[in-house]
Amino acid sequence: MSFDNLDQLYRQVIMDHYKNPRNKGAIEDGSVTIDMNNPTCGDRIHLTMNVEDGIVTDAKFDGEGCSISMSSASMMTQAIKGKDIKTALRLSNVFSDIMLGKDYPDDMDLGDIEALQGVAKFPARIKCATLSWKAMEKGLQNEK
Repeated sequence: MSFDNLDQLYRQVIMDHYKNPRNKGAIEDGSVTIDMNNPTCGDRIHLTMNVEDGIVTDAKFDGEGCSISMSSASMMTQAIKGKDIKTALRLSNVFSDIMLGKDYPDDMDLGDIEALQGVAKFPARIKCATLSWKAMEKGLQNEK
């Protein structure tokens, strides 16, 4: 597959998550609730998660922002559901590395998250992509 075709596919994945977000909403009585915003561009996120016995059993988000921010939140909530806290935090660290243009470990299946690799080429958009991940990190650090 050519680079242009791959880039187009990634854009389609991002737009699909933006137009049809997964896990949008809030968990009533969620065990973890985090609100964060990016004052630079106005993105904001309200993240709720249920954590039981060290496992993220559910995760939902609400908020407003650009396609990168909202699609990243959709992908992140999909990726961490069913994962233990350590794995979710490792995934967040790997995602941060990807935003810095680094390769990710071969043992890490990123699924749709891989589509966000191109954001690394646009430093101003990295904070958009990482907002929900930073919220998740903050919430799970308190659960450890």
